[in-house]
Amino acid sequence: MKAEPGQLLRRLFESAVEAASPAACLPAHLPAPPRSRTVVIGAGKAAAAMARAVEDNWQGELGGIVVTRYGHGVDCKRIEVVEAAHPVPDTAGREAAVRILGQVQGLEKDDLVLCLISGGGSSLLALPAPGLTLEDKQAVNKALLRSGANIGEINCVRKHLSAVKGGRLAAACAPAQVITLMISDVPGDDPAVIASGPTVADPTSNADALAILEKYAISEPAGVLEYLRTTQDETPKPGDPRLARSSSVMLTTPQASLQAAASVAEQFDIRPVILGDLEGEARDVALVHAGIARQIAKYDQPAAVPCVLISGGETTVTVRGHGRGGRNAEFLLALAVALDAHPGIYAIAGDTDGIDGTEDNAGCILTPDSLERARRAGLDAKTELAKNNGYGFFQAIDDLIVTGPTRTNVNDFRAILITEELR
Repeated sequence: MKAEPGQLLRRLFESAVEAASPAACLPAHLPAPPRSRTVVIGAGKAAAAMARAVEDNWQGELGGIVVTRYGHGVDCKRIEVVEAAHPVPDTAGREAAVRILGQVQGLEKDDLVLCLISGGGSSLLALPAPGLTLEDKQAVNKALLRSGANIGEINCVRKHLSAVKGGRLAAACAPAQVITLMISDVPGDDPAVIASGPTVADPTSNADALAILEKYAISEPAGVLEYLRTTQDETPKPGDPRLARSSSVMLTTPQASLQAAASVAEQFDIRPVILGDLEGEARDVALVHAGIARQIAKYDQPAAVPCVLISGGETTVTVRGHGRGGRNAEFLLALAVALDAHPGIYAIAGDTDGIDGTEDNAGCILTPDSLERARRAGLDAKTELAKNNGYGFFQAIDDLIVTGPTRTNVNDFRAILITEELR
């Protein structure tokens, strides 16, 4: 089979998203209905679609509430869907967290809590710990997002500033049984990191959270640092009896989406090379990808042309400029600079939730003539990269990928296609 490079790359991205659809991955993992009540709660960019999948496949009475990002909701009949802000929390997220806690008060041993968790839940389920304010959490979130901290570090801090994260939500459900259905968006698929693990025991401490803020020189709000230094309130740890009846089921992972894309590439006689879930500064990750692509183009190592490099995970961006752009746009612009219009190499990078950072695009696409087309539009790639203006760069050459919310989230997807045009 043959396909135009840009169309093939888009098809790979679409297949990665389709593999993570809640309608496809959730029904087989539903438990048997309990003898008593079933309460559905949850948070994340996929939470509304997960709730719909539960409703469509549940035999028995059902009720509850989930919170998702603005624009990511779907119609449900028995489970209420609330929308809130991401990646910086707002009052809607705080109010949703209060209402979710209210849903699980007074439950009994024979009751079942189905907790639907996916990436984005950390910001959407936003109830500050006693003594802290929503404004405190907003300020820390903004600082961490600009600092270059990785998702594990960010979520460690979030847990220790929260009244619901880091296992606290599961503790509030006791003595009911809690089954958490998860869609992973983090490298390593650690349930304690996904959405800051609201139903999972937390091995980290307030001291760990404080060390992360100090590592990235985040000193405001001062009250947050003082809280972490002095509070005696810790998250539930492994072995906490309140979490004895809480378990987690991983519905799908970033790796499953990478494998789905690889299968599509093989249908087109393109060799897939899966590099796995990757972390690190977007520009640095781009340099590594560019080096591997050049090696393949020149030496057929580690795979012969035609082939496609496929990777996922979550990069970070240390913001230095004032441009527009998410981490996928940043990665692809850095890749464009590193490849320097190398012939026969095409690439795509996008967030599987349909939103790259806070912009309206899922990602972007790169072709061998992207730099020349941008030059004709009056843009220099290195200058735009220095401004963190990946969105503006690819918008100018009409190479943004706009999907709208996909209502799932297994984090970023990247594919670099090395074609036979080189030969």
